[in-house]
Amino acid sequence: MTTSSSSAAEKKLKMKYWKLFLILFTILLICGALFFFNQEENNTYILKTLELGGSIKEGDTLFKMNCVGCHGITARGLVGPDLHSISQRLNDTEIIKQVIEGLTPPMPSFEIDPQNMSNLLTYLHSL
Repeated sequence: MTTSSSSAAEKKLKMKYWKLFLILFTILLICGALFFFNQEENNTYILKTLELGGSIKEGDTLFKMNCVGCHGITARGLVGPDLHSISQRLNDTEIIKQVIEGLTPPMPSFEIDPQNMSNLLTYLHSL
């Protein structure tokens, strides 16, 4: 009697582990899919941004509205780094990702449409 009850307990334990495995696998699958689709969305955004022609004047306005608090009015840096010659340190894709994802704290992420991102990128190239 002890053998069959321990066998039943082992089966229940195996079922619990199996259910836990399936739950974890499902969570990982969902996270992977979300990551993939986010990357795809970012890639489309980046390509669209790079296709557009930007305006230094419009980019300057965006910079003054959103960036001077950390990078300073002359973009020489305060809390954030000096942005002069940023396009020599980072390529355009890296700059775009930095702006939209805020990769280095305390840099926030910004939701900015492709045309305005192109304007900001053009302005940064002019520094």
